[in-house]
Amino acid sequence: MYQQHFGLTEKPFNLTPDTQFFCQLPPHQEALNVLLLALNNGEGFIKITGDVGTGKTLLCRKLLNELGTHYQTAYLPNPHLTPAGLRKAIADEFSIAYAQNINQQQMLRLLNQTLIQISSRGQQAVLIIDEAQAMSLETLEALRLLTNLETEKQKLLQIVLFAQPELDVQLKHQSIRQLKQRITFSYQLRPLNYAELVSYINQRLNTANCTQTNIFSRSALKALHYYSRGIPRLINILAHKAMLVAYGRGLTTMTKPFILMAALDTEDCAKTIQQHHYKNMAYALLVWLIMVALALYALRYI
Repeated sequence: MYQQHFGLTEKPFNLTPDTQFFCQLPPHQEALNVLLLALNNGEGFIKITGDVGTGKTLLCRKLLNELGTHYQTAYLPNPHLTPAGLRKAIADEFSIAYAQNINQQQMLRLLNQTLIQISSRGQQAVLIIDEAQAMSLETLEALRLLTNLETEKQKLLQIVLFAQPELDVQLKHQSIRQLKQRITFSYQLRPLNYAELVSYINQRLNTANCTQTNIFSRSALKALHYYSRGIPRLINILAHKAMLVAYGRGLTTMTKPFILMAALDTEDCAKTIQQHHYKNMAYALLVWLIMVALALYALRYI
């Protein structure tokens, strides 16, 4: 739509988790380093948490791409499953053939045999679960029991959980306290600060082969950071909408009003705008009250 207008070969702010646009900024690169280090050390459970839109799924896809042939991976993007459904989903990911009427003891035996075979080939089995906060307490406990599959030397299955902070609330439950104890490495993704946002915008534009410079003015970048709260998904949404506005007006530079228009059209930013509006009103009221007080004080001496 606007690629040619801005000199782009593709849209730089799509919401799909395209690893081509992965930015090596501190929050995400540090998380990736933690994951690779923990997996290399053979740790059983690793947990990455972050609020909605902070880039967990993109990081998950990046990890899958980074793991070499030494690892055999299973990926569950939607783990809202029963304990039995979880075991079958894992079996499917590891290409394990099983009868439809298989009981759970037989399924565990099959999983154990497959994991031993993977280990005998010199590989490490890794289960990566996205949106792990969707798992019930019973399914989380079933997941913990899978880490009991081990040899004298190592765990047969390493598990990486990507989740929203709600998972931390679940892990406080008494019934799965053993699972919490087994999480040896964890990292919490944070929103981007202003300097990181500027790098994020520039890198995505460069990856899209942008031929123009200074597409976003400094005031636009400041507004973008304020209204997005540094959350990558909101940054993408607001930047994309602002570029649509500029394209519609035949302009090639995004300014603060364009970001504000994009924010007003984005439901998740409405609260920030409302808070900003109330803050300005409160400040104006305070100034007015001070002026009135000073005027009344001055009248006493006239």
